[in-house]
Amino acid sequence: MLKVGVLGAGHLGKIHLRLLQQSEKYELVGFYDPNQENAEKVAKEFGYKKFDTIAKLIHAVDVVDIVTPTLSHYKCAKVAIKSGKHIFLEKPISNTVEEAEEIIALAKEHNVKGQVGHVERFNPAFKSVKNDIINPMFIETHRLAEFNPRGTDVPVVLDLMIHDIDAILSVVKSPVKNINASGVSVISDTPDIANARIEFENGCVANLTSSRISLKNMRKSRFFQKDAYISVDFLEKKCEVVKMKDAPEVPGDFDMILQNAEGVKKQIYFDNPDVENNNAILDELETFADAIVNNTRPVVTLEDGTDALRVAYQIIDCFKK
Repeated sequence: MLKVGVLGAGHLGKIHLRLLQQSEKYELVGFYDPNQENAEKVAKEFGYKKFDTIAKLIHAVDVVDIVTPTLSHYKCAKVAIKSGKHIFLEKPISNTVEEAEEIIALAKEHNVKGQVGHVERFNPAFKSVKNDIINPMFIETHRLAEFNPRGTDVPVVLDLMIHDIDAILSVVKSPVKNINASGVSVISDTPDIANARIEFENGCVANLTSSRISLKNMRKSRFFQKDAYISVDFLEKKCEVVKMKDAPEVPGDFDMILQNAEGVKKQIYFDNPDVENNNAILDELETFADAIVNNTRPVVTLEDGTDALRVAYQIIDCFKK
């Protein structure tokens, strides 16, 4: 079992602490939180060991789970890596692309592994159809959330849209060619609603919409590719795969047949894979343990996290223009 410590015991930090304590792949050593009042409350309520300094915690573990505000990710990661510890970083990887690139360089220099907490990669609905998404040419995503003051210190792109950016980059194997975007601030100082159009060099186009002032929550993505349509509901953990193949010479009574203007007939059929229920956060933490123990590539690498952050900032730059 890998010894792990958590930096940050806020809302998400407490979830990580609980899951790491349950995990059979980690031994939870303890946590550090700079807010003494909160640290004592968490230690007393849940019985986790509280460390007085970051340095003491890092010294006692193999893996450092960084669940602090984004502004401090770089500083925490730097100290952990230089101490030879593997790091799990909540998303976004850091506050700037330059910081993220330095984290990558440091991890290589000190021969440690890192993973970024893009948890939607572990969403059971997305996992069940990912292998069906082969060469998407049009993607549409909607990630809408009811207003929550937590997270409004950053633009909605870094708060919400970055989840979809990462998922899209994981299935479109082509460099980004062009980005157009617009954002509107309604209740915060930074945009609360944003729409982005990402064009890739292979011709794929992704249209992303995110809002944190919606009346209801929605997290849906749709992928269109040759002879297939794939829909993923990240919130409801449901998916739908609609495929087309050449129609049989003699269609059955219940076959769904489409005919285009050229007279080509296609048969539509549904191929909905089973969605296995899981805890996505526990999954991402445990696959990172596997990557460390087996010396394999983490599911969401530091480079993946940096690519998502780079695209997010390109979108934010469009707002300024």
